[in-house]
Amino acid sequence: MATLKEKIAYALGDAASGGITWKIMSIAFPLFFTNVFGLSFADAAALMLAARLFDVVTDPLMGSLADRTRSRWGTYRPWLIFGAVPFGVIFALLLYTPDFGPVGKRIYAYTLYLLMMAVYTMVNVPYGSLLGVMTEDDNEKNQFSAYRMVGAYFMGFITLLSFPYLQRMVGGTEAHQYAVVGAIFGFIATVMTLACGLLTKERLKPVMAERYSMKQFADLFRNKPWIYLTLIGICTNFFNGFRYAVAGYLLSYCLGGDITVGALIINYTVFMAFGEVTCMIFGALSPRFTKMVGSKHMAFVWSSVICLVFSVLFFFIPMDKSYIWLMILVVILTSAGVGLYSPLLWSMYADVADYATEKNGTSSTGLIFSSGTMAQKFGGAVSGSLIALLLGIAGANMISDDFGNTVIDPASITPSVLTMVWSLFSLFPAVIALVMTALAYLFPLKK
Repeated sequence: MATLKEKIAYALGDAASGGITWKIMSIAFPLFFTNVFGLSFADAAALMLAARLFDVVTDPLMGSLADRTRSRWGTYRPWLIFGAVPFGVIFALLLYTPDFGPVGKRIYAYTLYLLMMAVYTMVNVPYGSLLGVMTEDDNEKNQFSAYRMVGAYFMGFITLLSFPYLQRMVGGTEAHQYAVVGAIFGFIATVMTLACGLLTKERLKPVMAERYSMKQFADLFRNKPWIYLTLIGICTNFFNGFRYAVAGYLLSYCLGGDITVGALIINYTVFMAFGEVTCMIFGALSPRFTKMVGSKHMAFVWSSVICLVFSVLFFFIPMDKSYIWLMILVVILTSAGVGLYSPLLWSMYADVADYATEKNGTSSTGLIFSSGTMAQKFGGAVSGSLIALLLGIAGANMISDDFGNTVIDPASITPSVLTMVWSLFSLFPAVIALVMTALAYLFPLKK
């Protein structure tokens, strides 16, 4: 029986990767790379797509390697323990803007972004796989998964809410602000990841394959539940990816910039922070909701429907900052659905891993969980690159200001660009939620 201390320690792992690094990469990077770092929309889109092609190879290889790790710390924990420092350091360097020319900046951005994706894989694939070896009790898996999501969303809320205040406290140029804030959050992510690795336990010993073979990869594509869950995972991350990546543009262009309500500064990070705290609350309620509905897959269906309905409703809110609280309310209601399905996804990956072990005779837990991490990065980065591409198609252009920085030409922010931004936050995610609902309903494992 796992202790409360261990469940909190496990939650720290996703507080670091999901609540800090991935949250900032999803919501701040598109705006940072184009408006602060100085990449064009095309460069930013190409960067994120190149990283996805890289992940197609590294994620499954990492999963297979983790499955075969043997050490005094266990199978999956050593990757968190020894990966914690490079995880935080590379993240901090990625938010630093070097004084290079255009070519130098491209090389720096591509190199650091690919390194970040590699170290994220090195830490997060084993982290997800831990769920499969900490307990064999299905109810306890749901609890660990719920703690994980509460940790991720609670830290996400803290990260997004504090971001503009930390920037103001640091002062100086925007580039300086991002660099210092990146160092702060990189250090926190390192400490949390290390604590997760040291304070959790691996109670189950996976049945390991003795040698590498292509059969383990071929078995995945014969695993029907894995195929469905991988598609569902890609959908969940496209859904979140579009919303988080476009939030900065929505506040900057559709609503005219930061909104001050009393002492509260509502910028794009604070705007999405309301959803984070909602996800945290409903993530904690997810196991109870699942019991009430009767199965994980039907709980996923109903939570997807919530996301679908409120995403459509957001599109019909007037594009005016006087409606900011109505927008926030709809973001909160949408996030209730996200909070309910998020713990279910990882618990269902554990079910698929158990199914694969029973069917094939050897453990492929790391390999299967690697597909969840790959879906996360694929959905987040491809949605970010598509946003850059679609905004360019809608008419947004990049120009150089008086200081040589690449910025968006204010003259190119036309009604068609604004409508595209609004749709990317509402209608595009709604279509994805519809597909996600259908896939969850057809998911073969009815636990």
